[in-house]
Amino acid sequence: MAGLLVQQGATVLCTHGAPAMPTAPNPRVLLSGAPACNLPVPWVVTGCPAPSASMPPCISATWTLGTLRVTSLGQPLVVQSGMAICAPSGLPLMVVLTQPRVSAT
Repeated sequence: MAGLLVQQGATVLCTHGAPAMPTAPNPRVLLSGAPACNLPVPWVVTGCPAPSASMPPCISATWTLGTLRVTSLGQPLVVQSGMAICAPSGLPLMVVLTQPRVSAT
């Protein structure tokens, strides 16, 4: 999956518009001065305004698809065109804004 790498502090939102952040960014790779994000690290979604009682709010998220050829600490990195699933809603995360300089496949 090719695209821009995602760093801690990038604007990542759940489908309902709540911000998401990695629980443990990768300090070995810096992107515009901020740590990169590895794929298996869980993300926390804060303040999800679930639209109805039948749709649970997003609480956490896990990236399922990231870089294919570039790794750090033996793990793929989160890439803007990757895929993440929120729990318990099952909806995706969206990378709205990330650093503009480093891309990978």
